[in-house]
Amino acid sequence: MKRPTSFDIAALAGVSQATVSRALSGSTSVSEAVRQRVFDAAAQLNYTVDINARKLRSKKINTIAVLVSEDLDHSDNRINPFFLPLIGSILDYANTRGVDVLMSLQKADADWGADYGFSRRADGIIFLGYRDFESYLRRVAVLRQVGEPWVVFGPVMPETPNLFIGSQNEEGAHSAVEHLIKTGRKRIVFLGEASEQHSEFFERYKGYQRAHTEAGLTPDPRLAVDCFISREEGAAAIDRLLADRVPFDGVFAVTDLLAIGAIQSLQKSGLAVPADVSVMGFDDLWACTCINPTLSTVRQDTTTAAKVLVDTLAALIDGEPVEMTRIPTQLVLRESA
Repeated sequence: MKRPTSFDIAALAGVSQATVSRALSGSTSVSEAVRQRVFDAAAQLNYTVDINARKLRSKKINTIAVLVSEDLDHSDNRINPFFLPLIGSILDYANTRGVDVLMSLQKADADWGADYGFSRRADGIIFLGYRDFESYLRRVAVLRQVGEPWVVFGPVMPETPNLFIGSQNEEGAHSAVEHLIKTGRKRIVFLGEASEQHSEFFERYKGYQRAHTEAGLTPDPRLAVDCFISREEGAAAIDRLLADRVPFDGVFAVTDLLAIGAIQSLQKSGLAVPADVSVMGFDDLWACTCINPTLSTVRQDTTTAAKVLVDTLAALIDGEPVEMTRIPTQLVLRESA
């Protein structure tokens, strides 16, 4: 099948080829209505920019962008605290490669394509954080149309292995819950969003389920608590379980923030951690060692993640093949479990 061209887009959108070029390059001389017609036509034709041809037309500026999604679930911080050490490691490693980094906090309704893909403010993009994963995929599809190299830290998607870099979420959760079961815990709460719209957490839920299955246990469905990812939500979720008199002796939270909130709720209710209830988190934030008891958790390797993200993006920018990467996690046992 013949590869669609900008002339095909122009014919379908009812504009000139020059207008198509200006629209796809982000020129402000094109109205928003015309730009949208061009994008719609490009999507209908499954048009993508030839990255190698694009490189011949424009020089690299030796800058990458790191776009951090605004995290509205954290009342006291607009950035998920897990990303702070990852950002630091990205900056450090990019510096060793002689690459400048442009940082930006992205609002939920931000137009990444117009701001970065079309404007050529960076050679490529690293995305950190997302909300609804399906809508996220639809929005980054615009970047494919313009040939902007990009990588995401999150769930590894087999259908697009060159774009997603992530931790071994299911394996990490499995090791955490397996440890809780081996220490005698039989009724373990799952705190987090266990849906495919939050793919990383859904992978951790699968690890939670697999550990139970291998131990011959069937989790009580009342113990799977869907909640936003914040310390306050973790505390509120445990408050509700206690108020409803749902028995449990362990907690696995998909983030450390939820786990810290769970510990605070349990202690407020007069329960001892881990004597009465063991608690396990995921991420290994610095705060894990600042609470009493210190929090057992699953560590995500942000140093390795930063290196893989930057190296993968650099390879994509240069038109080189890349591989799907899952970064190993590590079970870190402290006082809470």
